[in-house]
Amino acid sequence: MGRLVYEQSVRLEIDDRTLAHLQVVIAEKLRRGESFYFSWSQPPHEGSGRSVMWLHPDASLQFSYRRRRSGALSLAWIELLSEEANSPAGLQLVEEPEAGVDADAGTADL
Repeated sequence: MGRLVYEQSVRLEIDDRTLAHLQVVIAEKLRRGESFYFSWSQPPHEGSGRSVMWLHPDASLQFSYRRRRSGALSLAWIELLSEEANSPAGLQLVEEPEAGVDADAGTADL
């Protein structure tokens, strides 16, 4: 499990693969100077609620991975997450599309 740390106070435990995809999408938005909401569902042991945070270019973010490399990234998932991030509701953590969906879309390494 990796970790996304926001402003040294919010810590989101998340698997490395998902975190790598989020890093690409979040970095692209912040690189363009855009602020946006990021929301995710909390696991049952944390109350099964939902958390939302406001990400902005001046925010302190840290992406920590358990593994050295995340492997190939799904361009289809990056596109889906980017669409979410550009919506009025902001970036919502959504499941990776089925493997066959992005077979022709390609992959990239992080």
